Amino acid sequence: MSELINNREHRVHTLKTIVLDLHAGAPMAEVKRRMKELVGQCDAGEIAAMEQQLIAGGIQVHQIMGMCDLHREAVSEVLAPDRSPLPAGHPAEVLHQENAALTVLAQEMRRGLEGDGDQDARRLRLRQGLNELMDVDKHYRRKEHCFFAVLERHGIDGPSKVMWAKDDEVRAALKAWAAALPVAPWADQAALACTALDLVVAMVEREERILIPMCQAVFTEDDWARIHADSPAHGWCLVVPAAAWRPAGAEPGPAAAALPAGAGVDLGTGVLTPEQLVALFRTLPVDITYVDHEDRVRFFSEGPERVFARTPVIIGRLVQHCHPPRSVDIVHRILDDFRSGRQSKAEFWIEIRGRFVHIQYFALRATAGAYLGCLEVTQDATRVRALAGERRLLEYA
Repeated sequence: MSELINNREHRVHTLKTIVLDLHAGAPMAEVKRRMKELVGQCDAGEIAAMEQQLIAGGIQVHQIMGMCDLHREAVSEVLAPDRSPLPAGHPAEVLHQENAALTVLAQEMRRGLEGDGDQDARRLRLRQGLNELMDVDKHYRRKEHCFFAVLERHGIDGPSKVMWAKDDEVRAALKAWAAALPVAPWADQAALACTALDLVVAMVEREERILIPMCQAVFTEDDWARIHADSPAHGWCLVVPAAAWRPAGAEPGPAAAALPAGAGVDLGTGVLTPEQLVALFRTLPVDITYVDHEDRVRFFSEGPERVFARTPVIIGRLVQHCHPPRSVDIVHRILDDFRSGRQSKAEFWIEIRGRFVHIQYFALRATAGAYLGCLEVTQDATRVRALAGERRLLEYA
């Protein structure tokens, strides 16, 4: 087997074969023996490449979800977590700290489930622990929207799909447990709690043994800086970073800035070409009109079904001249209140020709607070207002 161990491609292929054999019913003891021969020479990236190849070979994500429960058990004994030192506040170190806190909390809750004592008191402790454990959603959202996005830019999306599906499995288990707390018998609650805790701990193992080492192997300093900048929007799980990590070099620009220089407009949260911007405004289900700081109309969107007609002749025209005399006083008041800073939003709704129309005005201000103008957003809300119940299945209508 030495010729395989010395060749990454062969190692990934062999690892895939072992996992498929495991899924087909090969004894766990035999699989672990083969894993030990191979995985000692593998890294997390090769584990990821194996999952990527399984998906590329036509195996569905939900099938790999079942497989990864099996191969996690095999791999966990032979692939040690990578805890190379990281500076405080580094995005990967924050994941490590949160995982440590989740593990401790899960252990404490396990002891509460297995202990004796007043059942009402145990239920209360369980509810308190579950409230804390729900924080894991912030951990998962940060991983899914920050870490996975960067992995995909490096061409790694198979493991992300599988792990995101497993995250949702954890969320579903926690919700089922929460729903049962007020009503279910203690034995049922305990069973649901054990299932959820097992899934949380299993995800900690996947992140520590595969995800974090894989990210450390492929991410650049700019990648980590991007994740560091985006992470606070998703919040923290059980642990708030004690130190602010400073990436080497400047903070990167938008994650989407992959267009050639000069080819797009940098919007701060992404880069779009002029063609994309035009398509975006034409497709929005609302009508937008922008009036600048001098009260002149500078832009309007052209949606497929505008509520109020607009033509290019109004560009540059004073907005007061675009309204009938009876409403000019209201226009003046809104703009004066916006300009002075007394107000930042005005809202109206009217019924016109059988349609319920919602109209909002927003003051636009620069970062430093300077008044940039007014944005009018108009929507025919007739259909939205009439919606009831839920639609969870895909329907093109």
